[in-house]
Amino acid sequence: GFLKNKYICSKYRISFLEINTSNPPVPHLPTELLEHILCFPVLKHVDICNVSCCCKRLHDVCHGRGKVWGHQYKLRWPRLQRFYRQNESCDWLREYKTRHRVGIQIRRTVESISKRFFTEVVKIESLGMPEHFCEDELLFILNSDKRKSLTLKYYAKKILYFLRQQNILKSLKNFLEQPTEQQSALEGAVLVDQYCNPLADVTLDSISAQLDEITEKVKKMLRIKNPSHPSLRIAQGNCSVVEDFELQRQVICALNSVLYEQLQYKGNECDYYNPLNSYIHQVLLRRTGIPISLSVLYMTLAQRLGVQLEPVNFPNHFLLRWCQKPTGTEDIYDFVYIDAFGKGKQLTAKECEYLIGHQVTADYYSAISTTEVLLRMVGNLLNIGKRGEGNEKSYQLLRDSLDLYLTINPDNVQYLLLQARLYFHLGIWPEKVLDILQHIQALDPSQHGAVGYLVQHTLEHIQHKKHPVTPEVKRRSAPEHLEVQYSVGLIMKHKRSGYNCVIYGWDPKCTMSPEWISTMRVHQLSNGANQPFYNVLVQDGTCRYAAQENLEPHSAPLEIGHPEVGRYFSEFADTYYVANEELQTRYPEDMDETLCTFHMTCNSSCI
Repeated sequence: GFLKNKYICSKYRISFLEINTSNPPVPHLPTELLEHILCFPVLKHVDICNVSCCCKRLHDVCHGRGKVWGHQYKLRWPRLQRFYRQNESCDWLREYKTRHRVGIQIRRTVESISKRFFTEVVKIESLGMPEHFCEDELLFILNSDKRKSLTLKYYAKKILYFLRQQNILKSLKNFLEQPTEQQSALEGAVLVDQYCNPLADVTLDSISAQLDEITEKVKKMLRIKNPSHPSLRIAQGNCSVVEDFELQRQVICALNSVLYEQLQYKGNECDYYNPLNSYIHQVLLRRTGIPISLSVLYMTLAQRLGVQLEPVNFPNHFLLRWCQKPTGTEDIYDFVYIDAFGKGKQLTAKECEYLIGHQVTADYYSAISTTEVLLRMVGNLLNIGKRGEGNEKSYQLLRDSLDLYLTINPDNVQYLLLQARLYFHLGIWPEKVLDILQHIQALDPSQHGAVGYLVQHTLEHIQHKKHPVTPEVKRRSAPEHLEVQYSVGLIMKHKRSGYNCVIYGWDPKCTMSPEWISTMRVHQLSNGANQPFYNVLVQDGTCRYAAQENLEPHSAPLEIGHPEVGRYFSEFADTYYVANEELQTRYPEDMDETLCTFHMTCNSSCI
C-alpha cells in the first residue's frame, strides 16, 4: 500500500499522483488520513504550501484553521504553545505568517544595532510587533550555537532585557495603583527582583510555591506542639488571623525554629552590600539576605500562618513589629520588635536603639506602607550601585534601581538629577536627558545651575551625533606600532595576577592619566608606561588595561565568560576569538596576526 512508500512532498510545485494502481488518487483519501500524512515530521512549511497549491481538495485540507498548519506552527515554535488554550480554534496559517515575519524583522533589527555599535547605544522603544513573538525569536537567537553569532546574541540579549523590563514596569505601575490594603510586600519584592534580573526565570508563582513549602514545615512543627492550633486549618491564600496572643507566640516560635535552625537562614554579615541580598529569589536560594529582604520573607510566612506583623522603617536596620495589645494602639512600648536579620530575635523599643547605637524619636517605630518598603529596598540597591567600581555591572544596577525608584516616586528631584547625570556620563539617550532636565526645572527652579550646565552639554552631544567621528584605525604595520606583539582575539594569561583574558584593543603606549599610572604603579614595570598596553576582557567579568610585559599567550586557551565578549567578537574558534565587523574595521590587520600566532602555536606543539 501507499503507506509503505516513501511518500514525501517535493520542494517544487508538483501534483499528487497515484502511488499504485490499486489505490485511489491521494486527494480522494479521507480528510483525517490526509491530515495524518501532511503532519509527517519531515514536511516543512514550504512543502505544505506546495501541496495546498496542487488542487482545491488539498487546498481545503490545508486550510488555516486546520490541523496541518496547527501542527506546523507547534513544531517550529513549541515555546509559544503556552499562549494558546488547549483545543483553541485559531487561524494557524495567519499566526505562522505573522511569527515568521516577526522573526525576519527582529533579526534585521538586531543586525542593524550591531552595525551602529561604535557610534551610539540604541534604545528600542517599540518594535511594533507582538511581544511574545519578538521574545520567542530573541530566545531562538540566544539558544543557537553558543560559540557562533556572538555579536548577534549580544544585542539580542540587550533587546530582550529591555522588552522584559518594559513589561515589568507596566506590572509595577498597575501594582502601585491598587488600594494600599491589597498591596503585598512579597509581590512588590518580586517585581523589584524581576526588573533587576529580567533574564532570570523569576515568577510570583514560583516564589509563592517555595514559601508554601516553608509554611508546611512550620505547620508540621506546630502540629507536634499543639495539634489543635488554628493555624493548621488556615488554607493557602486565606487571610485568617489568629487572635489569641499565646497562639501567635507558638507560631512565631515554630517559624523561628524552622527558618533559622532547620533551614539555616541568616543575615549576610560577611557580604552585606552584595545586591543578591536584595533579590527575593536569591534570598530563598542562598538562604541569606539583609534585614529588609529577610523581613519581607518573615512577614509573609507569618501572615500565611495567621499572625499579622508590620514593617518598621527603622534607621540602618529594618525591623518588624508585633502588637501585644488590642489593635489600634500606637504606643511604641505596646509592640515587640522582631529582627529577621538577627534570627528572629525579639526586642523591646529600648533594645532596638542598641542596634544602631543612638536614640531615635517615636516616628521611627511606626509601621510603613508597602510602597515605602519598596522604596527602601530599591534605595539599598541604588546605594550599592553608587558604591560600585564604575564598570558595566554597577552602571546597569544604578540604571535599573533609578528606573524603579522614579517609577514609585517620579518627582524625586535628587534622583532625577542623578539619572540625567548618569545618562549624560554614559553618552546615551540625550533626548531623554533633556526631558528629565525639563521635568526637574518644573519641580525645582533652584536647580537652574545644574540643569543649565547639563542642557548645554547635552545639546552639544546631540549635535555631535549628527556628525559622528570615524573610529580610529590602528594598523600593525605602521612604524609607531611595531612594538605591539599581540593582537585582538588572542586569549592571554596575566603573568602576575594569573587571570585569563582576551584582547579587544591595544595602544602603542599607555594612554591613561598620570593619576591612574601612579595608582597602578606602572613606573615599577621594567618598561614603565613606554610600552604597548592592551584592553582585555577578564574571565571574572571585569575589563582591564594590561601592560605587554605582564601578558603571555595562554598555553591552553578556553572561552572567556565575559558578558561583553559579543560586543567585540563574532565567534569563538576553539583557541581564539574572531573579531566582529566593527572591531576588524578598527584593527584591520589584527586577525591575520591572530591566525598566524595560532598556526605557530599549533606547529610548535606538534614538534
